[in-house]
Amino acid sequence: MSSLMDSIGNWITPELTSSLASRFGIPADTVHSALQTSCATMLITLASEAHDSTFLSSGYQTVSDYGDAAAAAAASGNVSVGAPTEAGSNLLHVLFGDNLAGVESKIAQTANIPAVASSAVLDTAAPLVIAVLSNKINADGLTMASFGTALEAELPGVKSYLPAGFAIPGLDAIGDFGSTASAAASSAPTSAGRIALRASDEARSSAGWLWPVLLLGALLIAALIWYFNNGKEAVTDTATQAATAVTDSASQAGDAAQNATGAQGAFFKRKLPNGVELNVPQNGVENKLIAFIEDGSKPVGKETWFDFDRLLFASGSATLEPSSNEQLQNVAAIMKAYPNLHVRIGGYTDNIGNAKANVKLSQARASTVMSELVSMGVEPTRLDAKGYGKEHPVADNATEAGRAQNRRIAIRVTKK
Repeated sequence: MSSLMDSIGNWITPELTSSLASRFGIPADTVHSALQTSCATMLITLASEAHDSTFLSSGYQTVSDYGDAAAAAAASGNVSVGAPTEAGSNLLHVLFGDNLAGVESKIAQTANIPAVASSAVLDTAAPLVIAVLSNKINADGLTMASFGTALEAELPGVKSYLPAGFAIPGLDAIGDFGSTASAAASSAPTSAGRIALRASDEARSSAGWLWPVLLLGALLIAALIWYFNNGKEAVTDTATQAATAVTDSASQAGDAAQNATGAQGAFFKRKLPNGVELNVPQNGVENKLIAFIEDGSKPVGKETWFDFDRLLFASGSATLEPSSNEQLQNVAAIMKAYPNLHVRIGGYTDNIGNAKANVKLSQARASTVMSELVSMGVEPTRLDAKGYGKEHPVADNATEAGRAQNRRIAIRVTKK
């Protein structure tokens, strides 16, 4: 019977490794080795904490939630290469939590590849791990308990895929699995944290319209009670007032959206040094970025960020909406027109929900933007991405308008 790593190996195809290798300018065999190391690291981390029922439950549930789709994609060769997916981001969050950056750095150091390539390798490997674990659960009819036992049985074989001396950040010792709960168990998010990652944006997006509706319902119920005691006229007045309040709230929300759009200013043609002409808004991030690059009196600094203003993500995920493509293409064109330019992509959230989940989501979104720019022809060595979660707010988190401003992707010039 083939091992888990053997099954994963069948899906690490030459096409997959070549795609990553060409994107980052590194040898295909190096990519293949890094993918194997990444997959083994995930399996070992999950198996080593199999005695922690909360941790194991989160891993088992993640595989159950996404396994069928991941297995179908892997079997058909339709694997997402180098870009974060909802399934992969959830698994990495469950397994590594705050240790993810350390895992990325360790793989980059061991494989001698850039950090951005290490991140892309992990993003590619995570759905493959989900796929093979899902197939294992379905084929053997594994419960959560037997799933943990099966993982522990695979450990000797999986460990052989790690480079000599490789130590997984967050695990006390990879040779003594399950005897004690390691640091990863205390730092890894619970299933509640995993759910928060997927649901935090949905809760935020629904809150804007839900409260007025609930308020209207409460007022109408109160009005009905009053009606049976004091007459029909009071019902009409109360219902009218409640409806007016909801209408006013909706009108204010619409005005806010219109004002945000209008704040970008009129679109105009902006020519770049290489002759490429962009159609950008006067106050948009593209025009601000170009002005900063061309102004020799403005030095590069850690405090100078420019917020993207036309990027949209699917709620609760790191998947970009198609409407984001225009602004990303403009920024890619700017990067190409100024070949000395290096930038950092920063991801931010508001302060609502699980802090660790928000950091992970902000990192996944920043990494997605970076990967998109790389796919548009920007050299990966000129980019890096960092998720800051609720840090560095630009507005008051006590208001919905302020929280909306804090949920953003920004760009900072690190060299020009």
